[in-house]
Amino acid sequence: MRKGSLTLLSDGTLLRKENTLYFESARGRKPLAVEGIYDIYIYGHVSITSQALHYLAQKGIAVHFFNHYGYYDGSFYPRESLHSGDLVIRQAEHYLDREKRLRLARLFVKGSALNMARNLKRWKVEDGFSELLEGLFGELEDAGRITEVMNVEARIRSEYYGRWDEHLPEGFKIIKRTRRPPHNEMNALINFLNSRLYATIVSELYNTQLIPTVSYLHEPGERRFSLALDLSEIFKPAIADRIANRLIKQGILRREHFREELNGVLLTKDGMRKAVEAYGREMRASVRHPGLKKNVTKQRLIRLEAYKLIRHFVGVADYEPLVVWF
Repeated sequence: MRKGSLTLLSDGTLLRKENTLYFESARGRKPLAVEGIYDIYIYGHVSITSQALHYLAQKGIAVHFFNHYGYYDGSFYPRESLHSGDLVIRQAEHYLDREKRLRLARLFVKGSALNMARNLKRWKVEDGFSELLEGLFGELEDAGRITEVMNVEARIRSEYYGRWDEHLPEGFKIIKRTRRPPHNEMNALINFLNSRLYATIVSELYNTQLIPTVSYLHEPGERRFSLALDLSEIFKPAIADRIANRLIKQGILRREHFREELNGVLLTKDGMRKAVEAYGREMRASVRHPGLKKNVTKQRLIRLEAYKLIRHFVGVADYEPLVVWF
């Protein structure tokens, strides 16, 4: 059975009875085929029994929680079973060695920027962005501290959003990136999709030998999987931005799918549902991989990116970030 993600937008209870997982809501009790679940994303007010959590842990199923506003809260992360002592040491070494860390940080930013450039060309609003990147990449190579790398990344992203705005309809401009709370509809949509993408990357890292809390561009910190933040820089333009652009340009999300709350703008429940459905379709979509010479899903590209990092850490092949060809 091919596994997929399960999203719960309704309120209810996740429970186990014998060897069956159920979701009980106002609409009744529904059995869930646990063998077909890859991970679970919970947006509603859902209670989970201890028996259900034990069962999910046995099956290696991560559960990601989002609050009422669609913000990522945290994950139930089953005990790791794949970790390698040698890889843990090598991954930490690349954080502790200043030059090795800087190299990876620069590559995450470069990959992200090249994917932004690819988007702008698709949307026909490139407007000198590639030429601008040439100069900024020079600054990136000269950056001797992580804060300097982050500053270059912020400038690249600001230039990108300004050009993307030229492609967006009135009433759905980004104007300026705002997060908690987002100040307009487009910021609300980008935040929602980025949050979902982050959780997806956490799931993919769980299924590798990597330690998700050791990172290079972002500072490792308590209570967050900072390596997922590093990888999300590459996939936000490649995945989340494209979905957001499509949802707005095709009129799938309209003004009525947003609400004013928390002194900002958030998606309605129906807006969340439409965004989640579009996200699921995108991640299940297949592309022909030029290196593997076969079709892979876009979600699989995240796992492949993690494998590239592993090969880099163990000295098999230098890491090169994913630059979308599709």
